Amino acid sequence: MIAELAGAVTRELGASALAREVRGGFDRTGAGADFGAASASLRELAIAGAPRVRTAFVDVLGPTPAEVLRDLDPGPAVVVPAFLASGYHVYQDVPREVAASAHGAVAVTQAMGPDPALAEVMHLRLRAAGWRPGDAVVFAAAGSSDARARRDVQRAANLLSDRIGSTAHLAYIATGEPKAPDVVAAVRASGAPRVFVASYLLAHGLFHQRLHEAGADGVAEPIGAHPSVVRLLADRYDAAIDTLTAARVA
Repeated sequence: MIAELAGAVTRELGASALAREVRGGFDRTGAGADFGAASASLRELAIAGAPRVRTAFVDVLGPTPAEVLRDLDPGPAVVVPAFLASGYHVYQDVPREVAASAHGAVAVTQAMGPDPALAEVMHLRLRAAGWRPGDAVVFAAAGSSDARARRDVQRAANLLSDRIGSTAHLAYIATGEPKAPDVVAAVRASGAPRVFVASYLLAHGLFHQRLHEAGADGVAEPIGAHPSVVRLLADRYDAAIDTLTAARVA
């Protein structure tokens, strides 16, 4: 799924970069020679189709963000943490990797979530799974030992609650309490005739499989590479590029 998402973001950024070129945004930066050369490179990429998109991992898999950044040209680079909440990886791992890369012009965006766009996609996934207004919803996230990440997850659950017009009951799959099966059972015991699980996960895997064992009447698909998610990532990139441009101009 990560490869699918990266490909979709590449296409979206291609359209965005071309729109910037048509508006003449690069030529109006007023930047110095170093950034001017980088801007020309970005313009060529826009005409060719898209800025270069690379994937990196901060946990078990590779390459790491530091490895990818060291492999790039010295021009501006944007790191978009593809996490649904900002915990240890976002606050510690990503900055450490950026520093280790010794890259001279890197902007790190905020994480993907929480964001209303993700709540919109989760609402669509719930409806596709058979949820109807009046059915109870359990908001299931992987979980984290980081309090900041847990606050982000609660915000994400609140956004979904606003979207569906009723409470999305927060539950965790791996780290944290209460666990999804317990919340499903509690909501059903409270009198809800039908209970659906909203999956606050990006992709299928062991965690999502566990949700099918939680006793709900239906489980929504993971968030996935929905166009709204792709646009969210592209917006993160665009805002970061603007920040880098403003910094160079200043």
